[in-house]
Amino acid sequence: MRYILIILLIVFFTGCSLRDAKIKTSKTIEIYDLQNIPQDVNYFSKNIDKNTSFYEIQKKYEQRYFSMWNIEKPKEGLVSVKWPFFSYRPSKSYGENLQPLEQNFFDTMLNNANFDTYATINSKAVTLREVSLRSFPTIKPLLRNPSLAGEGFPFDYLQNSTVHANEPILVSHYSKDREWAYIFSNFASGWVKTNEFVILEKQHTEAWQNAQQVAVTKEDEPIYDSDGNFLYKSKIGMMFALASEDEKTYTVLTVSSYKNSKPLFFKSKISKDIATKEIMKLDENNLATVINEVSKTNYGWGGMYEQRDCSSMLRDMFTPFGIWLPRNSYQQSKIGKVIILENLSDKEKIRVIKEKAVPFQTILYKKGHVVLYVGTYNDEVIVFHNTWGIKTKKEGIEGRVVVGRPVFSSLNLGKYVEDYDEESSMLKTLISMNILTQ
Repeated sequence: MRYILIILLIVFFTGCSLRDAKIKTSKTIEIYDLQNIPQDVNYFSKNIDKNTSFYEIQKKYEQRYFSMWNIEKPKEGLVSVKWPFFSYRPSKSYGENLQPLEQNFFDTMLNNANFDTYATINSKAVTLREVSLRSFPTIKPLLRNPSLAGEGFPFDYLQNSTVHANEPILVSHYSKDREWAYIFSNFASGWVKTNEFVILEKQHTEAWQNAQQVAVTKEDEPIYDSDGNFLYKSKIGMMFALASEDEKTYTVLTVSSYKNSKPLFFKSKISKDIATKEIMKLDENNLATVINEVSKTNYGWGGMYEQRDCSSMLRDMFTPFGIWLPRNSYQQSKIGKVIILENLSDKEKIRVIKEKAVPFQTILYKKGHVVLYVGTYNDEVIVFHNTWGIKTKKEGIEGRVVVGRPVFSSLNLGKYVEDYDEESSMLKTLISMNILTQ
């Protein structure tokens, strides 16, 4: 009996090691691009076209940013916002305990979603902190098969996106238990906790929009109310209404919750070192500053843990420059002049990119992922992107080498990694490129 137990333990731990071997990290694996391509934005920022005008794009930024305060009700139909309930099924869904979810979970979520009252509140509001947009009214995750590479943590499919603190939203309706509200931001929609926002009156939203706006240019700086109480940390992509300024600081409008969820307004002081009231020029110095800041966050699926994924990084990165981008990768790939690459050979793709792409103004798109073209290095196309990892395949079994952060790389990131899946390379799977300014 003793020997049987020992054998079982050996099999168990061997099985664990084989399963875990599919996931490796860039800390334990040498990745050629990360060691041989400059990971310094200053090397590439000199490629920026100093003569490009963004005026036509920039003048529409605030209109889009405040769009949810200037409509009477959501434009999306009920079927459109119920998409998660059509997309996710118990047979392929797992919970936080890595066990399959049961039908009861989905029934409970749908009942609490209270869609019979969709678009009946339609109140203008503002977020009180960085909030997660959830596809169901719950903080519980929905995972795909966690035994598969590229699934399980951190890929919670109920995490739709995040919305920054102090951002305009439209409240559609409340869940039956009133713990949650379905809201729309200017780029995405989903469920947030009802204590994460406050409803505003019309005079407040109008005054807010008419004020000069201040954009954050530095990450992770504490912002306090007028009494010195902590509100939140600064994040690239955040904006504030300007009340006044002196030589060193901006006084901006911030808000918290008062009795009965009524707004309580403050005038917070923030240093001019971490924000700007002028739209930043997309030049070498400003670009380096902003990219260095967004590079401080790791990869975060759907913005989880207040991190960023590929598309949210690009969206936030362009905010101080007055350039509005949609939230997800597919929508971002449709902005500006689109050039289809899908049916070209790898060699032809490289030729087209080198001939037509504009550094720091061109997005390259593959299904589920976007990267920013920044120029060339040793005659190789280089991109900046926030990536989870590199696909590998051995004997038909997929694996991952986790990178989990923003990097500068070629379109063949991981090419020299053992068991690199060349068929899944960024270059082979590129669908299109789009130039934001054309």
